[in-house]
Amino acid sequence: MSVGLLGGTFDPPHNGHLTIAETVLEALQLDQIRFVPTNIPPHKQQPVAAPRQRVEMLELLTQGNGRLTVDQTELARTGASYTIDTVRILQKAEPDVRFYFIIGADMIDTLPHWKEIDELVQLVSFVGVRRPSYNGVTNYPVKMVTVPELSVSSTQIRARLYKGHDVNGLLPGSVLTYLKEHGLYGI
Repeated sequence: MSVGLLGGTFDPPHNGHLTIAETVLEALQLDQIRFVPTNIPPHKQQPVAAPRQRVEMLELLTQGNGRLTVDQTELARTGASYTIDTVRILQKAEPDVRFYFIIGADMIDTLPHWKEIDELVQLVSFVGVRRPSYNGVTNYPVKMVTVPELSVSSTQIRARLYKGHDVNGLLPGSVLTYLKEHGLYGI
């Protein structure tokens, strides 16, 4: 079995995340993509939405595609969410699965600074997603996948929502409804 792991804060999850997952799933003919929400991101500020809310939004995002799921491994742990720790846990639980870790080109540039990167590249295959204004060049093995360009980020969506601006088309209607029902990001 081959499984892609797409980590992030998903605060909120949006159509760009969905496009990345669906494109990599098909391009590499993986069996499954798992969205892995971080508990405590080591290099970002703490998410606005609670872990349970981010999981529920991801479940809405992946609804209708049985090959897209949510993995709560990082949320079950304490401390910072380092990829190496997550991969070790997953490989111990599923030794026959081949894992692919999906990252944006912006993250490729930072690979030399990842915790225990030399071991990590032995445990997973990295899949890089091209993003504008990042070269995505590294000495580490990364298989590049071209994804339709969607200029959207969770940060931008939160900023638009706090200002009362429209976000239609940037995230699924079910996620937007969830945001309104839970009063997230100033709605």
